[in-house]
Amino acid sequence: MSIQKVIITGGANGVGRALVRRCLDDGQTVIACDIDEPALKELAAEHEGRPLEVHTCDVGSHESVDAFLDVVLAEHPDVRGLVNNAGLYLGQPVAAYDDATIDRVIDVNVKGPVWLSRRFAEHVIAAGERGAIVNLASVAGEVGSSDALYGTVKAGVIGLTKSNAMNFAPLVRVNVVSPGLIIRTAIADRIPDYRYAEYKRQEQLDGDITPEAVAAVCAYLLDDDSALMTGAVLRADNGCYPR
Repeated sequence: MSIQKVIITGGANGVGRALVRRCLDDGQTVIACDIDEPALKELAAEHEGRPLEVHTCDVGSHESVDAFLDVVLAEHPDVRGLVNNAGLYLGQPVAAYDDATIDRVIDVNVKGPVWLSRRFAEHVIAAGERGAIVNLASVAGEVGSSDALYGTVKAGVIGLTKSNAMNFAPLVRVNVVSPGLIIRTAIADRIPDYRYAEYKRQEQLDGDITPEAVAAVCAYLLDDDSALMTGAVLRADNGCYPR
């Protein structure tokens, strides 16, 4: 594995937390950020003695992202991996959104990955090295969602991935994971029972989609085994929307 240091946003919960463990188990140094300070402290305690560094960062704030990257890129100039995992899901119809909340959802889910990817890629390319960016989208970005804002921003993440794959070539690969309904996450806890049942009915494979299983797909995209892949959408959805 060529990537020895990786940044993971939203690293204190869900897929991000599972990916932190996976990358540490793979021998990588992990720089994790999250807006959830108590969960970050728990994460740090859980992995005490391992090469994990945690930072509080609001990826929906340009100022916070810049401050975070100022520190990380200065202290870890050899970081070569970025996983844009942090996201915001509210699970409500579009009519329930006010303008401020619309802006917040777009800031966290789209602008944050734009700001992070741009600075990270510029850093890696300036060093003349190779790197990888992995974005987290959702089947909602491909087939829509009852939460119209979530479907919109996740479609944007997929588009950003394909465009940045061109922008950052040939040195930085950019791919996206598109999961279905992942158990033990904030989204699964919030989704109505009838929507959960609908997802499960459409899945072609049995078993639940776990944070650990999705993290394994992300880890693959950070690895040299995926060296020929950029601009790809990898679905981790139990085949719930074959297309």
